[in-house]
Amino acid sequence: MKNDNGEGRSRRRKVFYICGSLNQTTQMHQIARELGPGYRHIFSPYYGNLDFEFLRQIGALENTIGGKKLQQRCLDYLHDHELEVDYGLSNHGDDVDLVFHCSDLVRPVNIRDKRVVLVQEGMSDPESVLFPLVQRFRWIPGFFGGTSATGLSDLYDRFCVASEGFKRLFVQRGVKAEKVVVTGIPNFDDCKKYRDNDFPLHDFVLCCTSDVREVWWWENRRAFILKAKAIADRHRKPLVFKLHPNENFERAIAEIRRWAPEAVVYISGSAEEMVANCSVLVCKYSTLAFVGVALGKEVHSLFPNSELEALLPLQNGVAARNIAQVARELLIQSQPPKARPFPIFAKPPRVGPKEGMLLRRGA
Repeated sequence: MKNDNGEGRSRRRKVFYICGSLNQTTQMHQIARELGPGYRHIFSPYYGNLDFEFLRQIGALENTIGGKKLQQRCLDYLHDHELEVDYGLSNHGDDVDLVFHCSDLVRPVNIRDKRVVLVQEGMSDPESVLFPLVQRFRWIPGFFGGTSATGLSDLYDRFCVASEGFKRLFVQRGVKAEKVVVTGIPNFDDCKKYRDNDFPLHDFVLCCTSDVREVWWWENRRAFILKAKAIADRHRKPLVFKLHPNENFERAIAEIRRWAPEAVVYISGSAEEMVANCSVLVCKYSTLAFVGVALGKEVHSLFPNSELEALLPLQNGVAARNIAQVARELLIQSQPPKARPFPIFAKPPRVGPKEGMLLRRGA
């Protein structure tokens, strides 16, 4: 007897999910739900190779999805939802049929002989000064380029992205167009649902901070706070801050109290619901900018609104279902790929001047 996945009833196909932040982890969970009980779903916090594990142990990754804090947050979610966990694919490496990867900035060697689906998380960083090096010399770790280097590993079969605009952007950066599938992305494919909430405040200016300093980028936080305060004063509306869950709360609150003492500060709660209730959104690189655009808010970010509108994730409400279908189509293939060689060198793509302006720093 065969089941509808083409396998004997004695063995369900195993699907392995590499999770990360809470956003990435919940996306993976939604995809697993769409694939359904016909498969055995196995989850792991984000992991890498021996060099990655060494950096994690000495605390160098603590403010990233590879750090112990976010790893524990991921594990708490997985355990709370009674999901099967196999850290680093240590127990099922020989017989996993498909891998979902939340970020290929780190490239585990033990999935290179597997079918892999890479799933876009959300906003992409502007191209940093190191991005051209990561783009050209693929042996340089992808995380040096930030999320702008997403997809450049080429160590996957399909790359599920948020919109046609993002597909163009990733292809311009060097991703193979034939591997990119526009599916939408879970958590940002139905932004109107966030209007149904019980957040008590309405008609305010919302400023969502970022964790760029915690992940070794520079930020002029004073200027950012004063910008939000000026916008709130101009609109004559209350100012509300929602802090990024990965940043130093004590430092951030002290800065807000110094330069915008009248502001209300939240360190928890649904930022998406706060966006739904606000009138004006102020942020930097956050995917929340897309929530604001989708809900028709006045948005102030480091990107022109025209670019945000071009990149806006599909509002189809079925992104997880679309990604699950991509997985089913891959599983129809009779044989998994041979172990992929690590890409060492790549010729940078030729980019026209207009397209090349998308999400460049300072655009």
